[in-house]
Formats: sequence, C-alpha cells, structure tokens
Amino acid sequence: MHILVTGAAGFLGSHLCDRLIAEGHTVIGMDNFITGSPENIEHLSGNPRFNFIEHDVSNFISFHKKLDAVLHFASPASPNRNSPRGYPNLQIETLKAGSLGTINTLGLARLNQARYLFASTSEVYGDPLEHPQPESYWGHVDPVGERSMYDEAKRFGEAAVMAYHRVHHVNTHIARIFNTYGPRMSLDDGRAVPNFIQQALRGEPLTIYGDGSQTRSFCYVDDLIEGIYRLLLSDEHLPVNIGSDTETSILEFARTINRLTENEAGVIYQPENVLGNDPRQRRPDLTRARTLLGWEPKVDVEIGLRVTIEYFRQKMELA
Repeated sequence: MHILVTGAAGFLGSHLCDRLIAEGHTVIGMDNFITGSPENIEHLSGNPRFNFIEHDVSNFISFHKKLDAVLHFASPASPNRNSPRGYPNLQIETLKAGSLGTINTLGLARLNQARYLFASTSEVYGDPLEHPQPESYWGHVDPVGERSMYDEAKRFGEAAVMAYHRVHHVNTHIARIFNTYGPRMSLDDGRAVPNFIQQALRGEPLTIYGDGSQTRSFCYVDDLIEGIYRLLLSDEHLPVNIGSDTETSILEFARTINRLTENEAGVIYQPENVLGNDPRQRRPDLTRARTLLGWEPKVDVEIGLRVTIEYFRQKMELA
C-alpha cells in the first residue's frame, strides 16, 4: 500500500513507519517537528520506500499521488508542563492537531477511498470510575481542566472519525493507546519511564509523587505497533484498546528500574505534582483486541525495559 503517516518523526510514528516499510509498503511521513525529532527518522533517509514532507496537519493537505491508507498520529502527547514540547505549553496546537488535523486527514482518506486509522488515547477515559477500562466506558473527564486540551482533542477526533465513517462510509479505525515505552522516547517527555530511567542512570533516587500507589500498565512499543498494524488491516470500526493489561504500582515500577540499572539510591517521595486530574489507576480491558485482532502484548516488561534503558544510556552520553 501507499500510506501516509502523520506525526512520523514522533516516538510511535517513527516505529510505525519502520513496521510499514518492513511489510513492503511505501510510506510518506509527515511532521512539523513541533514535538517530533528528525533523529527518529534519519535512518530512513535514502530508503526508496520512504518520503518525508514537513507540514503542519492543521493546515490543508494536498496530494497528487493515490493513497491507500492514512494513519493520523500527529499530536503533542506529553503532559510535562516543564517541557516546551509538553501539551500544557502547546495547548492550541494540541487542540488543532486533534480537530483540524483529524478533519484534514479524514478528508484525504475520503478523497482516496483509503483506510484510515486514528491514534486515540486512554486519556479519553479520564480519571476512570470503572476499572479496568472497556471501550464501552464513556469516561470521567474534566472538559475545562489542565489536561482538557489533550483529552478533548482526542475525544473530538474519535467523534469526527465515526461521523466520516457513518456519513461518508470511510473505512475507519480507532486505536485507544495506553502507556507505551521504548527507544525513541524523548528525554524530556516527563512521564514515569524516561524520568525514572534518567534518574537511575545518574545514580539518583527516583522521585515518587504521592505515595506511589497509583497504577499504570506499560506496553513495549513493538507490541503496540503490532496491535496497530492488525487493527489497520481489520474490518473493525469502533474503538479498540491497545496496551498492556499487566498493572503495576508506580512504586513497584520504580523499584524494578532501580534493580535493572543497579541503582542503589532508592526512591524519594514528593508531594503530588501532577497535571490536572491525573488518573489514579489505568489498565485496559483487552477483550476486544484479543477477540477481534487476535492480539495481546508479548514482550515482558523487564526485557523491554532493558532495551529502553540502553537507549537512554546512549542518548545521555551524547547529550
């Protein structure tokens, strides 16, 4: 297939490009580098199956070549208020990527009669009152809170996708992506994995905000991309959770990273310093992914973390 991937220079987008090319497809990557990095796709330079266009998806997109699939992954995704690439500092850009960017890419898919996949997020569930979270759960979201620019952009994006499917019969797919980790994560992402790994590699105590009892489920990027690829080729149009359902507390996760890095500095506790209504617990119900896609995560968290730790070690040495 001839495939457009927006957000191609991002963490997930770049891995997605690699997988699509490995499957024999031709990929056009699109990114404006507001959060993505040229380093993530520089290994694809000169690859005859990859072309790159620097463009903001919030602006009109015009193509002369026929597209067989459009995958919309362009959006700031980090809640880090201390990073210029975190969505608290890119509020309008985040809203535009999820609204205008989604409409623009849906229009391309409609024009080309192409498959379409929207990268949504577990954040559409907000701070969930139902656990684990099935796709049928409508969520518990603050529409005007500190996280609203991201949460509501993705919720609007899902509504737009379903509208184009119902009205224009576009072959659409929605992936609700849960916490994912692996190589090419940004050093200033601000979430638990990069924060903990960097502190551990510096021999510092890992900072736990609150008591560490809040939970997450971490999926290795290769598993996530496998689920995305299967969803793209499926006939399923309603949202599908893609992530790991192995739940762990933040404290236990920190201890695992300390053990793998042989960091003896332990942990320190700080008052909670989270953005808005940070979810206390997060774990997907993967029944639909298992049933419809025959997919579930395979990579053990310690194996994935060892690869990720080595990536961060190399990046920190070069910084």
